[in-house]
Amino acid sequence: MPRQQPAAARPVRRRSYDQFCASARALDSVGDRWTLLIVRELLAGPRRYTDLHADLPGVSTDVLASRLKDMEQGGLAVRRKLPPPAAASVYELTERGHGLLPVLAALAEWGAPALTGRRPTDAVRAHWFALPLMRALTGLTQEGVLEVRLDEGEFHVRTGGGAAVEPYGFGPAPQPDARITLDAGLCLELGRGDVTLAEAVKDGRIEVAGDGPLAAELRGE
Repeated sequence: MPRQQPAAARPVRRRSYDQFCASARALDSVGDRWTLLIVRELLAGPRRYTDLHADLPGVSTDVLASRLKDMEQGGLAVRRKLPPPAAASVYELTERGHGLLPVLAALAEWGAPALTGRRPTDAVRAHWFALPLMRALTGLTQEGVLEVRLDEGEFHVRTGGGAAVEPYGFGPAPQPDARITLDAGLCLELGRGDVTLAEAVKDGRIEVAGDGPLAAELRGE
């Protein structure tokens, strides 16, 4: 009996709303669960797969790999090898991927009122407070790197409307222009607009360190 030839593999068609609408097209690209949270992580800079998995508690390895592949195919992210001696690959956002920053910022602003208290099952990472805090920093005119210290850890943000590719980053900054110390609850209050940056500094709820122009502006000098 002649051996049957395997059928040709059909190209996989991604799910689509099949609507001639800009919002529907956008959701075709980023509407799947986890995609926008992967973008949130990559806005801070290139990341290895293992780092992404560690900072996205709850995502399975299969789903993360699938979403990253979709993001590559959709032109939102690219994968590149790090130069020697590093023997690893990282994922980073393309220009189109970075264009999702205002989308994430708007979602953070819209979702902030729902963060009335941390549930026992809620994971937390310090850099997740960058987007809410950035809303309160938009009025700063001095360009620089601001290091933010919380009980949950440290991250840094760029101020003054500079054209930085990475609006925020993980951990302490190598050479920050200023440092602030506050708690996560205040970050959320600032993000909701319940209190202004100037009010929080004046009331002593934010501790400012540094001698340069950015620190002076934060102190209201």
